[in-house]
Parts: sequence; C-alpha cells; structure tokens
Amino acid sequence: MRLDPDRLFPAEKDTRRIARAIYETVADLPIISPHGHTDPSWFAENLAFPDPAQLFVTPDHYVFRMLFSQGIPLEKLGVPRLDGGPTETDGRRIWRLFASNYYLLRGTPSKIWIDHALQTVFGIEEVLSENNADETYDHVADCLSRPEFRPRELFDRFGIEVLATTESATDRLNWHKMIRDSDWSGRVITTYRPDPVVDPEFEGFSSNIAQLGEITGEDTTTWSGYLAAHRNRRAYFKSFGATSSDHGHPNARTENMLPAEASALFEKALAGKCTPQEADAFRGQMLTEMARMSLEDGLILQIHPGSFRNHSLPIMARFGRDKGFDIPTRTDFVHALKPLLDEFGTNTELSIIVFMLDESTLSRELAPLAGVYPALKLGPPWWFFDSPAGMMRFRQLTTETAGFYNTVGFNDDTRAFCSIPARHDVARRMDCSYLASLVTSGQLNRQEAFEIGQDLTYGLVKKAYRL
Repeated sequence: MRLDPDRLFPAEKDTRRIARAIYETVADLPIISPHGHTDPSWFAENLAFPDPAQLFVTPDHYVFRMLFSQGIPLEKLGVPRLDGGPTETDGRRIWRLFASNYYLLRGTPSKIWIDHALQTVFGIEEVLSENNADETYDHVADCLSRPEFRPRELFDRFGIEVLATTESATDRLNWHKMIRDSDWSGRVITTYRPDPVVDPEFEGFSSNIAQLGEITGEDTTTWSGYLAAHRNRRAYFKSFGATSSDHGHPNARTENMLPAEASALFEKALAGKCTPQEADAFRGQMLTEMARMSLEDGLILQIHPGSFRNHSLPIMARFGRDKGFDIPTRTDFVHALKPLLDEFGTNTELSIIVFMLDESTLSRELAPLAGVYPALKLGPPWWFFDSPAGMMRFRQLTTETAGFYNTVGFNDDTRAFCSIPARHDVARRMDCSYLASLVTSGQLNRQEAFEIGQDLTYGLVKKAYRL
C-alpha cells in the first residue's frame, strides 16, 4: 500500500512533471479547515480516541453507508440506535467486519483517505483486509494509547492552522470555552448553524424556538424578538472565533418579504400550521435575514442546499439524522437566489459562499452567477463530489466563466479527523493537475500556475473566511 508519490497526477509525462513541481510548493502549506463537523470535545478534553473502529468506522457515514448498501446492518458497525437498543460495542469485532469488507470501498475517495491515514498517520503499509484485521487493529490501538496520538498532538502534527467546527444555534459552546481557557495554542473556532430554529419542518421547531428565547432572554414569540435572538447568538458565536454561519436547506430558495408578511409567516410557523410551501418560503426568508445580519456582524454566509436529508424514514426512526441517507437533488440557483441577490448581490461588504450537489448547475448557473455578482463565491466540491474526478470537473466547468478568484479554496467538511490531511492532499494534487494542464495547453504560463497554486491552497480560503 505504499502511496505513489505521483498519485492523481496526469498520465502525460510533461503535464505530470509540471503538476509535481507545483505540488511541491504547496504540499506542506498549513491546513485551513474553515468548515467541518469534527467534535470540539476532542480538543477540549484531549483524551485518547477509544479504539480504531470508533476513529475510522462508526462515526463515518461515507464508510457505513457503503457497507449498509451491501446488506451489513448499522448495528453491527456500532451505530447507536435512538431507542437504546443493542448495537455492537466491541471495537475489534467492528474492525474485523470493516476490514473483511474494505474492498467495497475500492474506487471511492473514502479508500484514498483511509489508505492515506493508515500509512501516513499510523505507518501501516499493507492494504487493509480480513487477513490482517487483528494485526492492524492492534497496531492502531497501540498508537492511540500514546500521548503523541491525542487529538491536540495530531492537530499540530497535521499542520492545521485553524479548524472550524459546526454547532447549533442553541449550543452553549462549553467545549469551545474549555478550549479557549486551556493553555493549548491550537485554533479551533465554531460556526453558527441555525437550521433547527429556522426550518419549520425540523423536528421540535417550536420548542427549539422557545429554547432560543431562554438562552438569549429575547421574546422569541415575536418576529422582532426572534430576529434579535439570532443577533444575540451570532455575537456569542463570534466571541468564540466564528467567522461564518452555515445553512443546510433543501434548496437554494430565498425570499425578500415585507416585515409584516414575514412576521405573519413566522407566527404560522411557530403555531405549526405552515404548509410545505410556506415552510420553504420561511427558510428562504431566513437566508435573506441572515445575509442582512452578515452585513451587520461580518459573518460569512454559507449555503449548503440540494440534499434530500434522511431519505429513509425507517432509518431516520431507528437511528436518527445523518446516517448516510442524504441524497442529492436537482437544484435551481438562478431563480432561487434572485430575491437575495436583488437585495445584496452587488454589495461588496457581503460574502455569500454557495455549495452544490447538482453538477449540472456548475457551468449553466453557478459559474455565471459568481462570475458577475461581487457578493457571491463558489464553495468547493462538496460531499458526493469531494473526490478527484469531482474536483477536476469543478475546475473544468467553472474556471472559464468564474475564474479562480471567485472560488474559495478547499473545505474538508468532515467528521473523520484523520481524513483531514488526506482530503487536503487530494485537493492540492487535483488543483495542481488542472493548473499543469493549462500550462501545457498554453492557457497559463508557469509563473501564473505557481502563484495560483498558492492561492488555491492557502490564500483564497484565508481571504474568503476572513481568517
């Protein structure tokens, strides 16, 4: 399993040589991870990871969704049930099952990430299989017992300059407070994710709003008090380093209602009387309200639309959210974003970063929009397209219209801590490969390619997220 030093570079020799040369200048740049889902408690407590299975398998929906697709129950992979029913807790058994089915991940980015982590982090140079499952488990478990494999030490070893986690609007950020009050110098910041209190179709919406009011001391039974509560929480998140908010909506719809109309819709949502269309309109209005607040407090507005989340009702009922059943959908951006862009799109003080799960929109909609509206930037390939081919398609479909400088670098967007350096390495290799292809085709000179390589790896993300 020795990693090929030229992996993912173009096959053509001259282009590969240029890609390698550019990559050598960016390979060791610090990692900026401006949006992700790692657990802040890891860095607050700095305890050893429990076992290899809980590091690589049980929390990673990329892994367990593939195994589930081949008939392996989530319970056998240690995924907890909402009802507290029995699931496998023996890490070694989970690892053996994972190792014996590791071949299922062939050709996927998950295998690239795990191979990279096993070799570069843990020094394992054999492909994981049923035959070496116990040996590999023992080796990784032994490593995890050592101080140098604690979360903070790995954070430093990975060369992470800043890492952003994502917390709900009603999170009290106690783990972030513990990190801030510690003597550790690692920079871990939060991100404001208000989905449970802006989506009328989110379970417990009304009680979530009531909790928001309790935390902030605002009267969240009124539209004005509700908006004030958001401003209060955004300021609190900023005090723990937040530079962005994030919104995972089913689509990219935005609205720009008059205050009285928005207030009436809020009252209907709070009473649980919204139709699906009205709930969608309320989410759209809240994107515009968040953009307005961003002009006040400077937070970047991230929009992650286009996922039919928790597609399987039985899995949702048994295991809850985020269990691998989120499926991309067709997404309109041109019409959906128009109310927001009519209000704020030409404002150079606002920064909106849009992500997609519908590649057909890249050249037709998103690149043309980002190529003209100063407030709009394109987020990198996300989720199902966080892959070598997805990254190459993204550059090919957007660069001619939006250029490089209306994009924002790379987000790893991960829950799997040890995949962070692997994912950034893949992104750097693919960007260098694309730049090399422009050099060999005469569209860039070498100096430009080397400069852009630095920007795509480090400069753009620092600027876009105000880090």
